[in-house]
This record gives sequence, structure tokens and C-alpha cells, in this order.
Amino acid sequence: MSLRVAMLSVHTCPLAALGGKETGGMNVYVRELARELARMRVAADIFTRSQNPSIPRVSAIGDGVRVVHLPAGPEAPMARERVHDHLDEFVDGVEEFRADHGLDYDLIHAHYWLSGAVGLTLRERWGVPLVQMFHTLGRLKNDATRNGAEHEPALRIAEESRIVGAADRIVAATVVERAHLAGHYGADPTRIAVIPCGVDTELFTPGDPAAARAALGLDDRPRLLYVGRIAPIKGLETLLDGMARLRAGGRRVHLCIVGGDADEPLNGHEGELRAQLGRLDLGDTVTFVGAQPQERLRTWYVAADASVLPSYYESFGMVALEAMACGSPVIASRVGGLQTTVRDRVTGVLVPDHDAAALADALGRLLDDPDLRWRLGREGVRWAAQHRWPCVAEAVCREYAALRPVAHVHLAAHRCQ
Repeated sequence: MSLRVAMLSVHTCPLAALGGKETGGMNVYVRELARELARMRVAADIFTRSQNPSIPRVSAIGDGVRVVHLPAGPEAPMARERVHDHLDEFVDGVEEFRADHGLDYDLIHAHYWLSGAVGLTLRERWGVPLVQMFHTLGRLKNDATRNGAEHEPALRIAEESRIVGAADRIVAATVVERAHLAGHYGADPTRIAVIPCGVDTELFTPGDPAAARAALGLDDRPRLLYVGRIAPIKGLETLLDGMARLRAGGRRVHLCIVGGDADEPLNGHEGELRAQLGRLDLGDTVTFVGAQPQERLRTWYVAADASVLPSYYESFGMVALEAMACGSPVIASRVGGLQTTVRDRVTGVLVPDHDAAALADALGRLLDDPDLRWRLGREGVRWAAQHRWPCVAEAVCREYAALRPVAHVHLAAHRCQ
């Protein structure tokens, strides 16, 4: 390996099962980016906070890629703002691992604001550049949430502002995120690289919808799919209201909700959604499927007539890219990064957020038009092919090389065609 990166993912482990309260697109991003970087002879140690004392401290997930679980406070799930109280312990753990293994890192790549705070401390100690990717931004989340749910604390906003002002390079997933960083945090646009997120086009591929439905034991009703965390910011209340409107219009349609944390009590947000189902009398129209492994997600995407992202805020929307790679047309809110991830009326349809009537209308028109679904699905596959992980990793590698010009990296031009 010609370059060694300390990758920080403090609050969530890239090996964690998807769909839970703390797991989603960032987990996939960190894991797949590190694996692809290793193919370019860039070694990565991914440091994350241990949430279970019984798991191995170090797990290899490919040649040149290790996940290192470090104690920082109680080894159990913890609110993110409480994790901040234990970042000094996390920094000490990274330092101890580095010293014990006789390593020197060429640069630091931090993911999310908690990791950025750790990255700033390590940068001062090591004298190496810090690359930062936020994935989501606290100010944007607060602006998008109307009822105060999931309100981000002032601590997060302050830390994000500090990191924006100090990081050597910031990676934004879209031009929209770059504009938000400049407008809401005063970031210097010349220090921001726009690199879209990726998708595994070998895993997520088109297929036979009838065979996929048979494999999942689904009936022949028109099928809508939601994939993601069960959280207020994801807009599921609006989607359920939209489902009620579809049914009131006489439509025979079913929604599958993939996601949710087995450890999350049903008196949380999922409990609120189930209560809403009862009030709307949608018990036979909506099914909570629970979290699914990525390998099985492809079957769900292929089985669906359309995938729905009713979010109030998304920095990118990796679920949309996965759905498009499988040929599933996407209906999404016109917010954040979804405005560029989904090409309106080309790979999917964008609708106003918080607007159940507009969402129901768009879903109805799509369900009524098989030719439109086919065209959007075909274009989605072509669009997703431009976002393969080798292309993402190559762009990231170029940023590394710009910060550490003495380092030689092996770009994967032959893999990114």
C-alpha cells in the first residue's frame, strides 16, 4: 500500500445492520469507499466507537481495510451528543492503536461532525491533512423539521462550524450541499470538492418483478416501497397520508416499509406511525418489513412498481440511487441532494415535501402509466451506472493526492469507465 488513511466513523460502525436508528447510507458509504480505495493501494483503518464489548476489537473487511472498535464511554448505544463527552477517550484509543502497531497515517478522512471533532485533534498531533464529509448538516435538519422532532443541539451546530472553518478539504455529495455549506456555514467553496455518493451496480441490478415478488411472498397488488430509517425527518407521516388518499380514490395499492431497529421500542417513532395507520385504517395496506440485508434489498427494489422517498431533508439519497440501479422509478421530495440525485421526469418524479396530496397524485399517475414506469426505470439504470463506487473512490483519491502530492496513488481509471 502506498498511502495510509485514518478513516473516522465515530458514532456508527460500517459493519452495523442497516435500517436501524443510527445506520443508513453513511455506513454503506464508509465501507464501500474503503474497500474500493484498497484496490487503488490506499490502506484504510476505520475507527469507530465500540457499542458491544463482545465483538472483535479489529475486523478485516478486505485487503488493506480494517474496522477498529474503540471504547469511548459505555460500550452500548448512546445519544450522539453524549458521545461527544467521550471523544477524548476515543482520540486516546486511536493514538494507542497507532503506536502499538507502529503506524503513521498520511491523512485523516472524517465522516460526520463527531468524527470531524476527533479529526481536528488528531490533525494537530500528527501534522497531516484532514478531509471532512458531513453526510448531513444540523442546521439543514433543523430547518426541515417543522414540529421540533429530532431537533439538533446547539453543540452540533457549533462543532460543524468549527470543522468547516478548519478542515483542509470538505467533500460534498452534491452542488446543493456545497451551496448549503457556503450559505449556512460560511465555507470557502474553493475548499469543497463535489463528489456524488456511489452504488454497487454489481449487487443492485434490474430483474424480473414477478420472480422477485414470488421470492418475497408478495401478492399481485401494485407495490410501493420505502427503504430507510424510521425517523421523523424521513417523512413517513406524509407518505401514510398519501396512502390514505390513494385508497380513498379506490386504488388497490400496498406499501412495504423496509427499515426499523429491532432494539427500538414501539413507543418511539415507529409506534407513532403504527398509531397513524390505525387512525387511517390502513392496516391491510401498509406492512412494516423491518431491516433487511443489502443482498436482499435488491429483491425488494425489483419487486416494487416504484420506490418512495418522502424525506423532509436528504443530503444525497443513496436509497434513490440503489432503486434506480434496479430499474425502480423513484418518487422523491424536492429537497436537499434529492434534487440532483433524482433527475425529475427522467429517472423519477420530484414532489413538494410535506405535501400528501401532491405525493398521492404523483404516485397515482405513475401507477396508471406502465410505459412511464418503464422509461423512468430504464433511464435510472443508466444514471446509476455513472455513480459506481470505483468512480467515487477515484475522485476521492484525487483529493488525497492533491493534499499529499508526495503520495503515489493508483487511480482506477480502468474500473471507472
